[in-house]
This record gives sequence, structure tokens and C-alpha cells, in this order.
Amino acid sequence: MKKSILLIIFVSFSTVLLGQVYEIGVFIGGSNYVGDIGRTNYIYPNKVAGAAFFKYNLNPKMALRATYSYIPITGDDKDADTDYRRTRGPNNIGYNFSNTINELALGLEYNFYEYDLSTPGKTWTPYILLELAGFNYRYIASEPQANQYIYKTKNSVAVPIGVGFKSKLSGSLAFALEVKFRYTFEDDLDYTTSKITSLNIGNQGKDWYMFTGFSLTYTFGRPACYTKGL
Repeated sequence: MKKSILLIIFVSFSTVLLGQVYEIGVFIGGSNYVGDIGRTNYIYPNKVAGAAFFKYNLNPKMALRATYSYIPITGDDKDADTDYRRTRGPNNIGYNFSNTINELALGLEYNFYEYDLSTPGKTWTPYILLELAGFNYRYIASEPQANQYIYKTKNSVAVPIGVGFKSKLSGSLAFALEVKFRYTFEDDLDYTTSKITSLNIGNQGKDWYMFTGFSLTYTFGRPACYTKGL
């Protein structure tokens, strides 16, 4: 009995491994930020960003996904949609900044329809992303003298969600259109902070950053042999 159970477990595990399909891809698009400086549009890409990712398909509806992203962000009060932001600051010309985020995200990609490039009729679907991201960025740690700042880098986490649409392009190649929203637990991506008087502009809301663009994906591995019902 014990040997039979072990045999069933081994066969089931081997079937899962042989049935997986893997994907690698690159993502190019634009990034933007929403915080204390500049525009407040959640989808308004203004800097070129890029990413690389790997997917491990669990079945035609779900895939595990790991993504590294290089995300420059910038903001300028002269582009804001309120007079208050455009005319604030020492010279009444507002504030501006630029920063760079390096991000690693892990999570689940869920397809609304079954997706399998080796099966006709299952070659396109909208999808959602549920991830957890760790990111690194630069911030101002101190101001030893007036208008002279000490910059450092630190790590933090974000709660990313995303939506997209993907479809077969040709053979093992596919493309996707995607937008990802990142809510952070930080308020100094734009260098403003209540800890330094000259950089305290009064707002305490947490910063967001977004990534919108287009990806190309290559699928490889054995043709899928998934369990029905998932």
C-alpha cells in the first residue's frame, strides 16, 4: 500500500513537471508617478522603462511570474493641473525631481480565458496580475547645510496590481499590452519628506508609480498537459 501511494505521487509529480510550459519575455513602455509633485494622472507615461520576466504556467488559467523592472520616474509642478502646485516653492515655479526604481516582483498571473499557444482557440485572453514587489530607490537622508543634501538608497515593498491583454503573434511568439499600478508605503520617492524642514511641503500621502507598455514573449517546453477543471 505504501509503495502504491509513493508510485501515485511520483507519477503525478512527473506529469505536472512534463506538462509545464515556460515563457520568457521583455517589456518596453513608459512609467509615471503620482505623489506630491507634478501631475496626478495614474496613467500618463512620461519616461521610458523596461523589464524582463519569466513565467511558469501552472495551467491554462494561471501562471507564476517573476519580473525585474527598470523604472525611471519624474515629476514637475509646471505640468500639474492646479495653480497651487504650479506656483508654489521658493521662486513660485513649483518643484521637480527625477529618480530611478529597480524592482523585483513575484506573483500570480490569472487569465480570464484558457490560454495555450499549442491549442487553437486558446491563443488570446485578458488577464490580471496580483504581485508583491520589492524595490530600491534613492532618497535624501539629511541636509548638513542649506540646500546641500546627502543621498542614500534604500529598499522597500509595494503592492502591485495590473491588467493586460495577450495574444499569439506567430508560432511560439506572443505579445501583450499591460498596465501595472504600484502602491508604495513610502512618501519620499520624490525626495520630499517631513523629516527635513526644507523638503517638507505639507503632504503626507504615500507615493505611487505605474508602468504601461508592450511585451514580447517566447514560449518553450513540452506541449501543455494540464488537469481539467482548474
